[in-house]
Amino acid sequence: MSDANRALITQFYQAFQRLDAEAMSACYTDDVLFSDPAFGELRGRDAGDMWRMLTTRAKDFSLTFDNVRAEDRTGGAHWVATYLFSQTGNTVVNDIQAQFVFRDGKICEHHDSFDMWAWSRQALGFKGLLLGWTPAVRNAVRAQALKGLKAFQASR
Repeated sequence: MSDANRALITQFYQAFQRLDAEAMSACYTDDVLFSDPAFGELRGRDAGDMWRMLTTRAKDFSLTFDNVRAEDRTGGAHWVATYLFSQTGNTVVNDIQAQFVFRDGKICEHHDSFDMWAWSRQALGFKGLLLGWTPAVRNAVRAQALKGLKAFQASR
């Protein structure tokens, strides 16, 4: 099973490299739990819609991944996304560790972790450098991300 789960993670990130959110979402269970510092927790369709939104809006995007590992129930990977942050026009290189939980041949949990201060320094510039470590900025980034997701979903 660990080989199949390793292949599933690889399939997920190869789809992400192609900006194919439908193929990415197909790797998830219908009730998937996703979490990261920017969006917080998303469940089910919201997680797939987040990838649909991000891949649709991606500019100057590239992705690399490595250290794919999996066992019968859990797995992980390291990935780096480089992209243009649309709100500021700044280039972001986001270094992310992913943890997965598998059920019935699909990903039922996906947890991404990254340094929010490092991200905010790149994405927001001077404001992120000064304030990106504060809960206020983190909460504002999350609120903006969720607002963008809801607007994307409403436009579909």
